[in-house]
Amino acid sequence: MHRRDFLKYSAAVGAFSALPLWSRAALAADRPVLPVPDLLAPDAKNSIRLTVQSGKTAFGAKSTATWGYNGNLLGPALQLTQGEAVTVDIYNSLAEETTVHWHGLEVPGEVDGGPQGVIAAGEKRSVTFTPQQRAATCWFHPHQHGKTGHQVAMGLAGLVLIEDTESRQLMLPKQWGIDDVPLIIQDKRFSADGQIDYKLDVMSAAVGWFGDTLLCNGARYPQHANPRGWLRLRLLNGCNARTLNIAASDNRPLYVIASDGGLLAEPVKVTELPMLMGERFEVLVDTRDGKPFDIVTLPVKQMGMTVAPFDKPVPVTRIQPLRIAASGTLPDKLVEMPPLPPLEGLTERWLQLMMDPMLDMMGMQALADKYGEQAMAGMSMAGHGNMGGMNHGAMGHGQGGHGFDFHNANKINGKAFDMNAPAFAAVKGKYEKWTISGEGDMMLHPFHIHGTQFRILSENGQPVAAHRQGWKDTVHVEGGRSEVLVRFNNAASKEHAYMAHCHLLEHEDTGMMLGFTVA
Repeated sequence: MHRRDFLKYSAAVGAFSALPLWSRAALAADRPVLPVPDLLAPDAKNSIRLTVQSGKTAFGAKSTATWGYNGNLLGPALQLTQGEAVTVDIYNSLAEETTVHWHGLEVPGEVDGGPQGVIAAGEKRSVTFTPQQRAATCWFHPHQHGKTGHQVAMGLAGLVLIEDTESRQLMLPKQWGIDDVPLIIQDKRFSADGQIDYKLDVMSAAVGWFGDTLLCNGARYPQHANPRGWLRLRLLNGCNARTLNIAASDNRPLYVIASDGGLLAEPVKVTELPMLMGERFEVLVDTRDGKPFDIVTLPVKQMGMTVAPFDKPVPVTRIQPLRIAASGTLPDKLVEMPPLPPLEGLTERWLQLMMDPMLDMMGMQALADKYGEQAMAGMSMAGHGNMGGMNHGAMGHGQGGHGFDFHNANKINGKAFDMNAPAFAAVKGKYEKWTISGEGDMMLHPFHIHGTQFRILSENGQPVAAHRQGWKDTVHVEGGRSEVLVRFNNAASKEHAYMAHCHLLEHEDTGMMLGFTVA
């Protein structure tokens, strides 16, 4: 056992033994202990091995077929260092092809792992890159075109932690799994026999695949015992299609210290933290009072996501502070955030997001038929047209009524994704201003851009919230225009183009994505 592992486990055991007997029994019997992903650093040869594999996971009494990296479900947290090269050897032991996309990492297109970076069943792919960006919590997941939603739903997701000198010098909580804790939050739906019930049909192509069970690090409502003091939570919304709104059950404040691309200039105090799919935030929570509380997700107004139990606050994980004191602090200042450069004379791009009206109409009708008016999140069918007497008996199949193909019904600038035709070429190292518009479309689109961490200039026509003014790779687009300032520091060829797409995975899988090159 490595010394640092020994110290980590010693601390954990010591923390557990500091509990009075009655609370230790409660901790053990009440609910599962929060699973913490292994921290996996490169070996002596600067290599990391990842195996994409199938397995079994118990959710309650049922054994469920799941997929994971180096395990049955989810994956490890890869610990990388700014300026240090790493080689990741990826072995695909699944019976189907997959890719591994480094979400949030600023790496060249050829190693980015988009839909072109296919690893066939039984094959291996090795990628080498050197992270040059700031310290950040990023993640990795499949990007197999048309199958991303299914493969993520099966359990494929893991974290990437990038460290740098600046972040190490701050007195933030740093004991992995003790006072520095990841929360990968996902919803799932299970069939009667306990299997993951994933379908890409007209309804999910329109509103996304959503579940009725919330998991945190792959467990239902687990509990974490932490030293009393400042607790650092690295939050990832790993859902396919569900927006989260994170809060503490007793309304204690969350201090946001980092967003997708790393640390903010200074902490931002919030009591609610909305999170789009794919977004990460790091928050510090003060647990010095020793009182237990839940991290919860509050109800959101999003089509399909208001169905019980999500019409009320749903607990994510229980936080149970211990008697022993934590050592991390909340700094007043974090890192220097560079001022925005002048915006005059930049290349400007317009990306119009739009759902085919037929899919909109059929998807809304299917949602209302299955879940009732409550699922419409306060929006009437009138806003989405009316199917009237349309025959929608075939909606669960690739073709709906009138020979409609929903697999290419979500579009950017009027076109569904074409892997062989990048939409434009960006110039390496040059700032560009992108306007991503959801005008005329009622749906939520968390828009993600590969190969960069950008700055948001406006979000749905509104000024940018304080905690969203740092480095981001995902922006909120919902019925309005959002503007971002992007720059790409790495190359991406036509064969390995970067992607820009909606991170509601079923929208991505049904066409709302484009490729672009950088040279």
